[in-house]
Amino acid sequence: MQKKDIFVSDEELNVQRDFAQKVKEIANKKYGRPKANIRTFGCQQNVADSQRIMGMLKDMGYDFVDNSDDADLVIFNTCAVREHAEDRVFGNVGTLVHLKRRKPNTVIGLCGCMMQQEHISKRIKRSFPHVDLVFGTHVVHKLPEMLFKVLSGQGRIFENPDIDGVIAEKIPQVNDSKINGWLPIMYGCNNFCTYCIVPYVRGRERSRNPEDIIADLKEMVANGIKNITLLGQNVNSYDGGITFAELLRKCNEVDGDFVIRFMTSHPKDCSEELLYAMAECQKVEKHLHLPVQSGSSRVLKAMNRHYNRENYLSLVDKAKELMPDLMLTSDIIVGFPSETYEEVKETISLIEKVRYQSLFTFIYSKRKGTPAAEMPDDVSSTEKGKRFRELLAVQEKISEEICKEQVGKTYRVLVEETSRIKGNLYGRTLNNFIVEFEGSEDLVGKFAEIKITSGDTWIIKGKLKG
Repeated sequence: MQKKDIFVSDEELNVQRDFAQKVKEIANKKYGRPKANIRTFGCQQNVADSQRIMGMLKDMGYDFVDNSDDADLVIFNTCAVREHAEDRVFGNVGTLVHLKRRKPNTVIGLCGCMMQQEHISKRIKRSFPHVDLVFGTHVVHKLPEMLFKVLSGQGRIFENPDIDGVIAEKIPQVNDSKINGWLPIMYGCNNFCTYCIVPYVRGRERSRNPEDIIADLKEMVANGIKNITLLGQNVNSYDGGITFAELLRKCNEVDGDFVIRFMTSHPKDCSEELLYAMAECQKVEKHLHLPVQSGSSRVLKAMNRHYNRENYLSLVDKAKELMPDLMLTSDIIVGFPSETYEEVKETISLIEKVRYQSLFTFIYSKRKGTPAAEMPDDVSSTEKGKRFRELLAVQEKISEEICKEQVGKTYRVLVEETSRIKGNLYGRTLNNFIVEFEGSEDLVGKFAEIKITSGDTWIIKGKLKG
């Protein structure tokens, strides 16, 4: 696919704007002032997609409510990465049949990664007749047209084309945070890890033009957003005519007082060029989320991760050499098919060597359509749970030690929200510590100098300086 073919044309976007006006007219007649409830499952990329969905709905005249019972349109943006997320969606969709009975004109829609899977779409069509609209990850920009078809009585609409994916620019979005902004720089994945469904539901890698990314970044900064996260299934493989490291430097040059974060990084594409850019760019966080998944080279090969234990540890050493204050986080899968207890111990020893600030840990979840789903697996769920808890105990001890090591240090903290404890605030340091401290609510959205006074397993506490 040529890069120019990836982008949705201005003509197509104009067609969708025309449909948006038609929806606005129909919805206003049908509901008065229509209301929508959007519920998002899964990763930050889904959050970004939901913000675009809300942006288009706002142009169609919709207001937003927090409760599906009060809505004329309910959309679930779904996740397919783990079985538990799918089960939650099916459970919640099932309960919406009662809403449909009370309010037959309510439109119920499902989108996101789950809906890009043909067997899921077929199950929805067969078993959930109260669902009116199903669309996959590659046609989000066509929401006005699809919603028009539903509202104009053209029946149930199912749109989940099997394509490599596109990029649709100039889609409006609604950001429900005055502090945090999600900025996609690329979509899709080419890695095909054997356990992962993402390449099948998000399509092949495709990168936005750097000019469009910088324009969005400047708009976020102008709107007061302080914490901006660059998103991609694998940001390290960004290829918009420049490298990801070069894009980081361009973002760092944008005027304003803000923090640049990014996720997710794949170790095989994490270059020294990127590490130098992180070290040298003042606005780029000194935190690296670098999913390792396993500490066993054999398991990593079975996962199709394209690096081994030694490669990964060498990369970590270089990163710490360039950024002594760097904090690392990671993803770990326990119970991958054929993984032995000795190989879990290898992962534990890697955790002890790297000393992660925190981990996202999972017991392996079989995903239909992936190679790992066909691999023999003779370890019981009980044994996997035991190994999982052993690994967690090691990481909790390390996290607590790292938090206690921060006592006496002073950090510049972006104040993000109020605590449940009256008079307390939460903020985040440039290297990803969550800090709780006493302070006035007018500090939210601003930077503050905080001296750390105590550390616990997951959070550190401090006091305002000056």
